[in-house]
Amino acid sequence: MAVSIFFTVLIFGAIFYFAVRYRRRSEQDLPVSVHTGWALEIVWSVIPFGLTMIMFGWGASIFFRESRAPDNAMQIYVVGKQWMWKLQHMEGQREINELHIPTGRPVKLIMTSEDVIHSFYVPDFRTKQDVVPGRYTMTWFEATKPGKYHLFCAEYCGTNHSGMIGWIYAMTPQDYQRWLAGSPSGSLVQDGAKLFEDLACNNCHKPDGSGRGPSLVGVFGSTVKLAGGGTVRADEAYIRESILSPAAKVVEGYQPDMPTFQGLITEENVVQLIEYVKSLGVRPGGPGSQQQGQATPVAGARPSNR
Repeated sequence: MAVSIFFTVLIFGAIFYFAVRYRRRSEQDLPVSVHTGWALEIVWSVIPFGLTMIMFGWGASIFFRESRAPDNAMQIYVVGKQWMWKLQHMEGQREINELHIPTGRPVKLIMTSEDVIHSFYVPDFRTKQDVVPGRYTMTWFEATKPGKYHLFCAEYCGTNHSGMIGWIYAMTPQDYQRWLAGSPSGSLVQDGAKLFEDLACNNCHKPDGSGRGPSLVGVFGSTVKLAGGGTVRADEAYIRESILSPAAKVVEGYQPDMPTFQGLITEENVVQLIEYVKSLGVRPGGPGSQQQGQATPVAGARPSNR
């Protein structure tokens, strides 16, 4: 603001001064061409450029710091669908067009869409983030006082776009715990473990790595080497892609034998499987964390001759 005010006053002051000082006083008064030196040209170009770079670097550092959710943020999955918001807590509670959260604690949203682009918009929290099919987008906020706040879709998504609205209920931590207790449900990890068995994933993905498929223990958060070179970090997006498009990123040493589950499971099921994989921790008998490049992948299956 200070820089903006300074240059606004300087520039408009100069404009008015020059308009009066160098005005044409008669029909015969012709302007005289003035050729400035390189020094002046360099000064009035370099100084604004330097100030702009300082403000850009300062602003970028704030943006990257603030766009990352705090480590203690509670995590909630959001799925946009024509025309509703489906939300799921880590404890397993599911909501449609409503979200209950505690005040005084950061909330991290991991979002995707089942159909078209939506946009999660809460004006009171100054939060707006596009929700894109086929990938995860993330945002976070922290409610500072209890209340009921509007939730909108801010991206035109079809006929009933205007009806894709909801409410966010910010509650005291005590009230939020009572709300959780009044909605008994299995956690995402528990539901994911059951789904993992129901889909017979455990037949190939054995914890000790002896199955046809790789062990998934400790894979989340590690760096995975890919066939043909390159690496990828095993985050939520990678695990999701490995479930729905397992041939997209095949890991070094494995064949693309894993079948796709695209169309066989819902986005909510994908979330459950992701949280189950995240809960598996480190490998038995291994170090506390995997070394870079030694993670076992989600995608692919062990070659038959190994």
